[in-house]
Amino acid sequence: MEAEAYRGYCLQSVAAAYDVVLITGEEPSWEVPYLRDYVVVSDPTDQAELSAAGRALAERYDLAGVFTWTEWYLVPVARLARQLGLRTTTPEAMQACRNKATSRALFARHGVPSAASVSVRTLAEAEAAAQQIGYPLVLKPAAHAASIGVIRADTPEQLTAAFAFTDQAAGLGRESTSVLVEEYLDGPEVSVECVTYRGETTVAAVTRKTVSTPPFFEELAHCVDAADPLLDVVTPVARAAIRALGITDGVCHVEMRLVDGRPRLVEVNGRIAGDMIGHLVRLATGIDLPRAAADIACGRAPDLTPARSSSAAIQLLYPDTSGTLLHLAFDSVNPDWLDRVHFQHQVGDQLLLPADGGNMWTARIGYLITTAPTADLAQARAEETVRRIQVRVEPRPAHEPVAGGRPA
Repeated sequence: MEAEAYRGYCLQSVAAAYDVVLITGEEPSWEVPYLRDYVVVSDPTDQAELSAAGRALAERYDLAGVFTWTEWYLVPVARLARQLGLRTTTPEAMQACRNKATSRALFARHGVPSAASVSVRTLAEAEAAAQQIGYPLVLKPAAHAASIGVIRADTPEQLTAAFAFTDQAAGLGRESTSVLVEEYLDGPEVSVECVTYRGETTVAAVTRKTVSTPPFFEELAHCVDAADPLLDVVTPVARAAIRALGITDGVCHVEMRLVDGRPRLVEVNGRIAGDMIGHLVRLATGIDLPRAAADIACGRAPDLTPARSSSAAIQLLYPDTSGTLLHLAFDSVNPDWLDRVHFQHQVGDQLLLPADGGNMWTARIGYLITTAPTADLAQARAEETVRRIQVRVEPRPAHEPVAGGRPA
């Protein structure tokens, strides 16, 4: 199951320190060994259902805290924590994270360097925003995640198709269906993994990212180096962004780009990063972000003392073309620096790249994680491991429709 492959380390970490009771949208499977109890609801984003489940658990147990690492549940879980009288960043701050238009407005108000941005609902409004901002542009849903619906447009001719692409993804949003037309930030992309406790933010690590070539922004690789010299550069801006949004408690994944060497905000995600980045942070620094998030939710100061100084890298595996996966094999010689290899597709599956209407769930074959004393060596080891993976895909016929989307 992909939840286990990408979030299993989080639950394992929290369960090592706390008794865990879970509210979930489906019957638990791999989670069971880590749970004391659970409640299944049909839709965890439904506030009434989530609150009823929370009250039921509160009647059975003395709950110490509540939190989530799932983007879509941030606001409902913050409201649940408030209803139960437990520590939380306010739902309003979580809503500001979820709505990128609100985030941009708060960044501008508080002087946090960010991208010029206009919220639009029609192509005509997008064209007017493009004239105001200038090309190249980025279009993105105001309330989404995982780079779904994000695309670059370099010319007025490209804008029409780009708006249709983003508008379709934005229409699936619950908190906003608007499209943002934004200035393209030209520079390397990084994320800053932050821990905030009672209003004080500590930067645990910087993640250097590799993204696909335009027009899409699919993430291809990440690397965390405990001794990254960018720490001093990005820390003030990450802290300023978190303050601007009103985040007082929790773990945040702050994305930015370095434009002429200076950080400018892309967005703030009010939860532990995806793509196993939290695991990379622990491998590189010894800092346990899931445990920190649980401690903060329970009103305890997290232990953010680095226990090691190393590097870790993840390579996210994609095919060269959309089509049917015909062959997938891996030379299983595993050196001690190879942390893990995971495949999320198998022979016979249909793979669909963003260029053909897909996303990370329909296109990504899996991932591998390597460690090393330095970032360069961790990345070189990741590339070496990729060469030991054999992938063969039968390209799909042109214009053949393939169903796909984000799993629940």
